[in-house]
Amino acid sequence: MPPNRQTAPSLAAALPTGLPQAERSVPRLPSLPRVVLARVETLPAGAWSAEHSHPWGQLSYASRGVLQVHTAAGHFIAPPERAVWVPAGLPHTVVNTGPAEMRSLYVASPGHGMPGDCRVLEIGPLLRELILAVCALPELYDDTGAEGRLVQVLLDQLAQARSAVMALPLPTDKRLLRLCAALQAQPADLRTWGEWAQDVGTSERSLVRLFQQQTGLTPGAWRRRLRLLLSLSPLAAGDKVASVALDSGYASASAFITAFSAEFGVTPAQMFAAER
Repeated sequence: MPPNRQTAPSLAAALPTGLPQAERSVPRLPSLPRVVLARVETLPAGAWSAEHSHPWGQLSYASRGVLQVHTAAGHFIAPPERAVWVPAGLPHTVVNTGPAEMRSLYVASPGHGMPGDCRVLEIGPLLRELILAVCALPELYDDTGAEGRLVQVLLDQLAQARSAVMALPLPTDKRLLRLCAALQAQPADLRTWGEWAQDVGTSERSLVRLFQQQTGLTPGAWRRRLRLLLSLSPLAAGDKVASVALDSGYASASAFITAFSAEFGVTPAQMFAAER
């Protein structure tokens, strides 16, 4: 089963019953043969990697499906047209609850203008085609010729890619982590923050203050983003918006679509148009 660390509850901590689960192998290389090394994988539903890190950065892009990258600091989710950047040396796990086509780019560190923290990046049409083109190169591509120039264009474009609102930061306070794990297990739970504060042993004022200090989000904004991020995998699998909305704690599909559009800038139908 995927690891279930108490300090960093995973959005995929409970995979659907009966889902085949396959642990992905993680390349163990002393160094990269070129500035960028591409890895192409067809992942079954329930694939996961044990927590690991490596001395190079990694871009995880799913041309199909939804990828989840989990660190001690938060959850990073990449639906279509998004990718997760993981800097060198950062322990992380990778999970996909549904089938996915994954393109990994390992980027030699340091430099190349890439971020120093884990984040989700928007992948536009040009960047998408560059990723696919570089993934088609041989492992020992000619880094002094046209292939090397193609890789450099890719790195330049990645360094300019905008961040996407697909990350869910985690608090460090153990009481708040218990609350986060409970909300993850039951995203439609309608208890008030006063009731949650009493359940975890603090005051409502302290709960709100700590949430904002440690995550940069109010408890309400954190719960809303959690619900919407949890909705991505069932939406990618083709579940009806109405049922996903109810499972996510929304009274109607229209209320869910409004919240989804406000958070991510597109409707569910627009986000998963390519999947259809």
